[in-house]
Amino acid sequence: MTTRRQVLQAGGALFLSSLTDLAALAEDSYPAREVHVIAAYPPGSGADVFTRYFAENMRPFLGGTIIVENKVGASGNLALIYVSKAKPDGYTVLIHAPSAIAANLSLFKNPGYEASAFDVLGTVCRLPFTLSVSANSPHKTLQSLIAAVRAKGANASYGTTAPTGQVAGAMMKNILNLAVVEVPYRTAADSVNDLDSGAVDYMMYDPIFAIPRHREGKVRVLAISSKERMTAVPDIPTMDESGVPGVDVMGWWGVAVPAGVPQPIKDKISSAFLKMAEKPETKAWLSNLGGDVWVVGPAEAQAQMLKDVKAWADYVRVANMEPKG
Repeated sequence: MTTRRQVLQAGGALFLSSLTDLAALAEDSYPAREVHVIAAYPPGSGADVFTRYFAENMRPFLGGTIIVENKVGASGNLALIYVSKAKPDGYTVLIHAPSAIAANLSLFKNPGYEASAFDVLGTVCRLPFTLSVSANSPHKTLQSLIAAVRAKGANASYGTTAPTGQVAGAMMKNILNLAVVEVPYRTAADSVNDLDSGAVDYMMYDPIFAIPRHREGKVRVLAISSKERMTAVPDIPTMDESGVPGVDVMGWWGVAVPAGVPQPIKDKISSAFLKMAEKPETKAWLSNLGGDVWVVGPAEAQAQMLKDVKAWADYVRVANMEPKG
């Protein structure tokens, strides 16, 4: 005779089996609705251009519809907080610089997230920041600019728009003991008139904004923030070789999701992103913007982000920067 306990146990087992089947079905049918890709900077900014390009070009490999949403503020932190707290179902995806996830942990007293809140699923490129002057500037080399900035003392200024540029700029200021003043801008486009008019002496621009304009003669890139020259722009020297020893600050782009997304869904997102990154068209597009292609999978990408958490703590110390907020 079947007891009430046996009936309940059988019902419970059937219920758990049904849940397992539903979970497997959800993973197999992914994506069954729109995937929301989060952009951390304003529409039209260099970072936004990257996010949208990568999202659109991974869509054929992922399938379904991808919608890009801009969550702007606090040097990208609002987007990072949003993604870190999102439901881990694969429908909220971050296409951003995981190096910035690491950076903001040292640049802010309370960034609002931990590195463990993210799973990085792949990379696409490495990007240094640029030290740029106006196209009509008299300075053709970084050494010439440094001499002029030193002579101006506290009347000299430079602009920044993102964490990598902030740190690279502050490192130069501290290493060379300059009195130059930092002027933060919301976007690179906001700074153009000030740079052209001489209101700021130079800018720490992201290469997405600066390199095409350098090639068009609209700005002049004097140096980049990586230790070695980039393959995409071999004619542009590094800050290190131009008289600012020890500067080696590099950003890199990839795709991440909130920790806890089921592995089969992570595999699909990773595969789609890496296929996009390997396309010849993607590599040519990146080279035009001054980026060196760097494609690695989830394990190496996650390890690099965690390594960068420690590296950025050192960068901020060398730059003598106080965490914000």
